[in-house]
Amino acid sequence: MMRTLALAGALVLAAGAGAHAQERVSIGTGGTGGVFYAIGAGMAEILSNNMEGATANAEVTGASIENIRRVSAGQMTIGFSSASTLYEGKNGEGAFDGEPQNVAAIAALYPAVLQVAATKDSGAASIADLADLDISVGPPGSNSSVLSERLLTAYDAFNMSNVSFLSYGEATQALKNGQLEGTMILAGTPAAAFIELFTTEDVVLLPVTEADVSGMLESYPFYALTEIAAGTYEGQDAPVQAIGDPAILFVAADADEALVHDITATLFDNLETLQGVHPAASAINIAGASKTPIALHAGAKRYFDAQ
Repeated sequence: MMRTLALAGALVLAAGAGAHAQERVSIGTGGTGGVFYAIGAGMAEILSNNMEGATANAEVTGASIENIRRVSAGQMTIGFSSASTLYEGKNGEGAFDGEPQNVAAIAALYPAVLQVAATKDSGAASIADLADLDISVGPPGSNSSVLSERLLTAYDAFNMSNVSFLSYGEATQALKNGQLEGTMILAGTPAAAFIELFTTEDVVLLPVTEADVSGMLESYPFYALTEIAAGTYEGQDAPVQAIGDPAILFVAADADEALVHDITATLFDNLETLQGVHPAASAINIAGASKTPIALHAGAKRYFDAQ
């Protein structure tokens, strides 16, 4: 009887240990029409298939600001953010004024681009023309909405009475239904929402001109002018200048070092697979991964130092 009880107890302990060892990795992304979500879903599959004892899932969120707050609070394991917002979160600036967040970087990923589209019927030819149009600037609390407001302000075109804060998918549908005349998204190119938009609707990309945003770039030096290559979207025959803000993968600053090392190693040891999950992910590489706007987490740094 004693031997039977001892054996039963050992089995219970083993089962408990196995359950405890199962690591759930939640990834804060963005809206389903954005690149954060597409690449985050790919990362979740890579981690689930290749990281021993782990299951991962990509969560739909309001993107950068929400991800930073939730990862910092321990509600999600890792998250995506634009470089600018992650820098402000760590330092208690901008949307996080006076509230420094508990975050550290895992890796720089790819250049995110603020892409601005308007219907041809609206007659818009410049960012300045958006002042009188009904537009969406991205989900509330997202870095898309923050950067959009800064860009519109640089053109003296931010008109709160005409602005909606919709997810990328919702904005695409609203524009198709005639409820909007323009939409702005911050994502890698090509973005799923804009692929659909340019395939089904008569729209144009609006360019950013350097002279108009020089003051903005002085105030926010983590932004940079970039280019949306010709042919990125259907009917876009010429390159279009835009504002860029790199995408960063991050984690809580006090997250377990071994866990963060294993996450980093699993993703970058399967880099070819990761680069194939979305066209924007093809820009992810080890050489540039450690160039982040805030300090790397010790677990990530240990991995990159060994490469």
